[in-house]
Amino acid sequence: MTDLTLTTFDWVPEIPRGYVRDIRVRWALEEAGLPYRVNAVPFGDRGAEHFSHQPFGQVPWLTDGDISIFESGAILLHLGKRSDGTLLPTDPRRRSETIEWLFAALNSVEMASLPWSLFMFSGDTEDTPGRKSLDKFLESRLQHLDSVLTDRDWLAGSFSVADILMADVLRLVDRFDGLAEYPACRDYVSRATARPAFEKALADQMAHFAAAD
Repeated sequence: MTDLTLTTFDWVPEIPRGYVRDIRVRWALEEAGLPYRVNAVPFGDRGAEHFSHQPFGQVPWLTDGDISIFESGAILLHLGKRSDGTLLPTDPRRRSETIEWLFAALNSVEMASLPWSLFMFSGDTEDTPGRKSLDKFLESRLQHLDSVLTDRDWLAGSFSVADILMADVLRLVDRFDGLAEYPACRDYVSRATARPAFEKALADQMAHFAAAD
């Protein structure tokens, strides 16, 4: 019996399937070989119990015994610490590099990629000043990241929680062919998503939501 429980929605519409952020947690759990259960909460009826674990009414959250953790970055950091060096290096320098890249994925890259992706999901292709600003913001982030990834397979020397988060952030951009001009980023996503743990995490998420149709 395991103390780890991943909570996600019982169902979501087809468009976000494969990209709901519980996939980051599933991926980390599979990479680390940590046994876990999956719990489901209603997509359409988010009550007080839901908000007590996730104050914005989102998913996922992870319970580890009597600890409840929300936000995918915080959950990945927690699981990295539980992974016996598999996903978070024990060497102090490598550990520090992993943590800084974990935060970079959230604060430097996803803050540019997510607004851009929402425009793409909406089908809004109008060439407005706001849209142009989002394009340039994302382009700047991807240019810098592409130069980093040209010389390395993984962000902090070996595959880590930072790569799970960064690859998932970039996956959404790649969904709309946004990595076409950034070959190092595109190859990085391909390497990461070819890992068996990702393939299982993706298949499990898709099956979970399909079962509720």
